[in-house]
Amino acid sequence: MAQKVLIADDDQVVHEALGIYLKAEGFEVVDAFDGVSAIESITPEVVLCVLDIMMPKMSGIEVCREIRKTSQLPILMLTAKGEEIDRIVGLELGADDYIVKPFSPREVVARIKAVLRRASEQPKSDTSVVTYNGLTIDLKSYTVTLRNQAVICTPKEIEILHMLASNPGQVFTREQLLSRVWGYDFAGETRTVDTHIKRIRAKLDSTGLGWSIKTIYGVGYKFETE
Repeated sequence: MAQKVLIADDDQVVHEALGIYLKAEGFEVVDAFDGVSAIESITPEVVLCVLDIMMPKMSGIEVCREIRKTSQLPILMLTAKGEEIDRIVGLELGADDYIVKPFSPREVVARIKAVLRRASEQPKSDTSVVTYNGLTIDLKSYTVTLRNQAVICTPKEIEILHMLASNPGQVFTREQLLSRVWGYDFAGETRTVDTHIKRIRAKLDSTGLGWSIKTIYGVGYKFETE
């Protein structure tokens, strides 16, 4: 059965251009022309959503937020040139990638394949769960628990936390975290890493547990244990 890709954009030309390339690659296309229809079109058969930021009824940012409440569905966001703030917000909400309009349909399909490939790669069983005093990060189920209580985190927050905690004492630059977690080099947007770290820290009170996320000024971050 062909994999279904949801295209959520109010521009008919985008649907036609992407549809031709996606169908040529063996995908089945589901079309939505506004945010509400996008939400309604998400079914278990949809493997990825191409999501425009500017849409009627419900913006792409709002759609992304709603999807992330219940699903880890891969999301590739489309953004018009100059919409830097919206793009960063989309990444912070858990979008897996973004591409700026105008774009090459061939490049979008290549990005879609890359995102799906990363999503399908299962972590090794001996490294998918990282546990420290009071903290458990399970990358298979995308869950975080602290002092036996579930902590609600976005997928990217979990992936960053898992990467840091899997390598205690190792310093990761912001560029490394962007490249490894999102899979692409988001030039000039390292601030989104800082925002993610700030949110992770706000959610995880490690007081008295013997570990913390340390800032290495001018470099990046590391997971430090006593």
